[in-house]
Amino acid sequence: MKTRMIIDTDPGIDDAMAIHYAAADPDIEIVGLTTVFGNVYVEQATRNALHLLEMAGLEAPVAEGAAQPLSMPLAPPSHQVHGDEGFGDLPAATPRGRALDISAAEFLVQSCAQNPGEVVICAIGPLTNLALALRLDPAIARNVKKVVIMGGAVETAGNITPYAEANIYHDPHAAAEVLAADWPVVLVGLDVTHEILCPASDFDEIRGNAPRIGGFIKDISEFYIHFYESVEKFGGCSLHDPAAVIAAAHPQYFTTKSVPVCVVASGKAQGQTVACPGADSPAVSVCLGVDAGAVKARFIDQYKNLD
Repeated sequence: MKTRMIIDTDPGIDDAMAIHYAAADPDIEIVGLTTVFGNVYVEQATRNALHLLEMAGLEAPVAEGAAQPLSMPLAPPSHQVHGDEGFGDLPAATPRGRALDISAAEFLVQSCAQNPGEVVICAIGPLTNLALALRLDPAIARNVKKVVIMGGAVETAGNITPYAEANIYHDPHAAAEVLAADWPVVLVGLDVTHEILCPASDFDEIRGNAPRIGGFIKDISEFYIHFYESVEKFGGCSLHDPAAVIAAAHPQYFTTKSVPVCVVASGKAQGQTVACPGADSPAVSVCLGVDAGAVKARFIDQYKNLD
């Protein structure tokens, strides 16, 4: 049975990798994309999301979401990581389609209400849209199948600060609400994504598997890998967002620990995700182990289904 998935996204280079992987995986049905600020401004995220779907020949809806955090100033986009327009050195795309007239939060609520117990929300950007959806209609917590989040660093260091992973850092208040809600959550954070490393040669293979879309992924990966090599001194990039999409549909590659997770909302540790046993909130399935080779092999191989 296919995993019916809404991807909440801020594309972004690794978001593009994740969305095109989802388009390629026959076990995933993309119900829609919702967009959020983060790697780029939300208007750019919406434009990029539309473009990625059109590249893959998909007609799934796109709903634009939050332009800023719940209660913090908006941080500048990560141009040094993803480029000015989100796809490295490539110029802005011009999609043919347009976003829905409803917000991301409304789309999330409506999609889950119309298909109770069927839709997986895979969030690969800041969690503002999910928090807004919970506020709009708390029943989404009963209607969603599960929520899979690329975010957090529970037993390892952060990547935007020594304490925090970027998606959580950019709206810790939203993350706190999402992780405290009574719905099934899987946290796919740096504890596992930093174990899945793709050098440039892997993207050469992807280009060989799918010359058009794989070529696009190869092109944008060069900017991403250059950033990684400049700051972390290793050859390649981590599969952050693709790992979350893969975990949503293929959890067998991951091992988890069930524990409540608290979020530091301010101060030098802003955005830190902390296991807090005994906290008065539901347990989260925190991914702490991964078959990195199997995840990477699946990611590369599925591109044969595109183009």
